[in-house]
Amino acid sequence: MDKPANDFSRLAEAFRGGDHQAGDALLRPFQPWLKMLARVQVESRFHAKFDSSDIVQQTMLEAVRAFPAFRGRTEAEFAAWLRQILARALAHEIRRYRGTQKRDLAREFPLDQELTDTSRRLGDLLAASATSPAQKLVNRERHLLLAELLERLPDDFREVLILRNLEGLSHEEVARRMGRSPGAVRMLWVRALARLREEAQGRLSS
Repeated sequence: MDKPANDFSRLAEAFRGGDHQAGDALLRPFQPWLKMLARVQVESRFHAKFDSSDIVQQTMLEAVRAFPAFRGRTEAEFAAWLRQILARALAHEIRRYRGTQKRDLAREFPLDQELTDTSRRLGDLLAASATSPAQKLVNRERHLLLAELLERLPDDFREVLILRNLEGLSHEEVARRMGRSPGAVRMLWVRALARLREEAQGRLSS
């Protein structure tokens, strides 16, 4: 799924030149990853008081608008840039939710750090759920692949992995959130990890 560095450079240059198809090719692979990062923040901190999909849409629109100012040369730098835009979009929604319009840079920095930590946990989950092929992927590839694979899982599998591995909740806390017994959640989590492992192996060997 990864694009060679020269392909990234070619698409980036075309996008700067006004080729919107190139822009779509650059941004589309990052959308599930951004959605997962936003979802974890919104669900864990604000209990879905606003829609994470709207935040991702704002992030994508801002990325298109601001791309001429992007000076990075690699996809890793592009991912970091997108994550910063997402942090600002989240901070804006938080200010709206809390009824204040004053920009709080101190609040935005922890948001960016929390998004970074969530992204790292995404990569760690894939590395822990698969064998050697996944270990060979660089961090950015693992993050994007894991977000893509999670989107394909059945809803209850995806939910238990997000709550347990990304939000870091205990089995008992996950059970309360999902309306199940702790024992049922443990079994569901084991099955979800096994399914994720199967999906990862199939994706990496294709």
